[in-house]
Amino acid sequence: MTYCSQLLETSVITVDLHDSVGHALELMEEAKLEHIPVLDALQYLGLVSFDELEDAAPAAELISLQHRFIKPFVRSGDHFLQALRVRAKFFIDQVPVVNESNEWEGLIGNAKMLDQLSMMVGAFETGSLVVLEMPRHDYAPGEINRLVESNDAMIMQLNSIQDNHSGMMQVVLRINKEEVSDIVATFQRHEYNVLYYYGEESYYNSLQNNLDHLMNYLNV
Repeated sequence: MTYCSQLLETSVITVDLHDSVGHALELMEEAKLEHIPVLDALQYLGLVSFDELEDAAPAAELISLQHRFIKPFVRSGDHFLQALRVRAKFFIDQVPVVNESNEWEGLIGNAKMLDQLSMMVGAFETGSLVVLEMPRHDYAPGEINRLVESNDAMIMQLNSIQDNHSGMMQVVLRINKEEVSDIVATFQRHEYNVLYYYGEESYYNSLQNNLDHLMNYLNV
């Protein structure tokens, strides 16, 4: 398990509560930052955005904008997925990390979160990927697993995503078997909608085949 403390970046730019708006803007412009952490000694007070600073008087102290700070953070002992959740909620590029006393520890940047997520979903491992689409009420993990295992394969990871507009669910399967055509055929025989698959197929992808025919037609 990966904790937020393991992904810390400690050599980052921060400002003090009593620094001027102009000083903070200068630092942010130089480092191309959208938000900057504001501290009071070791205490983390929140993030202030570039847009908020632009609307303030350059000579004013940051304390005058404290009511406009946003306060995203994770604890150093949190699982790194909590950092992804905070990032998505606040639309920020870097997630502040504090200890149990709310003292500043550092930041987790987008690159480290992406690298860790890639490791978690097995992006660097061999195998295949299959994406299914179905109504939510048809989602049956046990049956999906049974169909995969019937082809002497194993689901290494399963993730589901629901489209709130259509109500349809996408199920992303990472499978330990590289040759995926028999698994795709099994799903299709059981009337599953296979949106996408990637692996070493022994037969030609029908979707790609149709696309090639269309491109040939357009080139005539």
